[in-house]
Amino acid sequence: MENRITDLFNIKYPIIQAGMIWNSGWRLASASSNSGILGLIGAGSMYPEVLREHIQKCKKATDKPFGVNVPMLYPNIQEIMDIIVEEGVKIVFTSAGNPKTWTSWLKERNITVVHVVSSVKFALKAQEAGVDAIVAEGFEAGGHNGRDETTTLTLIPMVKEQIKIPLIAAGGIATGRAMLATMVLGADGVQIGSRFVASVESSAHEAFKAAVVNAKEGDTQLTLKELAPVRLIKNDFYKQVQDLYKKAPTIEELRELLGRARAKRGMFEGDLEEGELEIGQISGLIDDIKSVSEIVEDLVNEYHEAELSIKKLI
Repeated sequence: MENRITDLFNIKYPIIQAGMIWNSGWRLASASSNSGILGLIGAGSMYPEVLREHIQKCKKATDKPFGVNVPMLYPNIQEIMDIIVEEGVKIVFTSAGNPKTWTSWLKERNITVVHVVSSVKFALKAQEAGVDAIVAEGFEAGGHNGRDETTTLTLIPMVKEQIKIPLIAAGGIATGRAMLATMVLGADGVQIGSRFVASVESSAHEAFKAAVVNAKEGDTQLTLKELAPVRLIKNDFYKQVQDLYKKAPTIEELRELLGRARAKRGMFEGDLEEGELEIGQISGLIDDIKSVSEIVEDLVNEYHEAELSIKKLI
């Protein structure tokens, strides 16, 4: 399965484990890298020194490449970037911000930079900024999402037409069949989040993992677009958000309801009623918790099985 993505990251399979807040600690990242894919530590839920600890533990747990996902909307971004450089991390995925802000700075320090986008417009801006690859994330994804609600099936071929650098598909991918489908559409690889939330090595609370496994079609909804679009499992907090929308709330009122540490409360501490439970639509297709190595093996086997099925149709 060698291609531009495996060459770029020096990995066996063109699969990236997404750097998700409260889910992607050093255990998940190192297990992913040891399984032949690219593991990412999610810096978004970590204070700088906590991130340093996770990087150091990941380096001890794997001799394979791994990276850090950095949402650029956090106030201590300079400290986070300095730690990444000091600890010798060679791959950074940036998101939730302007790629021009940090791409040159990182590349001057010999770091491979990938930026996450949700539209053709921002894909072109990321390419212009000099990133090495782009993650194009469709509406189906969990976590922070695009406001335009462009689906992965639509987004990937549109972005592919406009860029020359490697393209990674994300959003609604949890099987080898979906991986093959997005690569047929033009992606060079895939980034997978929700499937790795429901893994043994994920740092998510067991109650949240169980909620993901139990989720069915229609149990998630994209909301809070005025703040940062996020796909949530429908629970009491979600209902509070919808009730507030009926009153045409201001951004300040939405922020007040969201409060602080709502995602931590839900995904990391396991409060399934008042917590923010971020997950993708594909959770409706996830029905078990497996080790990372088993998940990767399933993905690769399904991919090759799907290839053979297509050949039989021709």
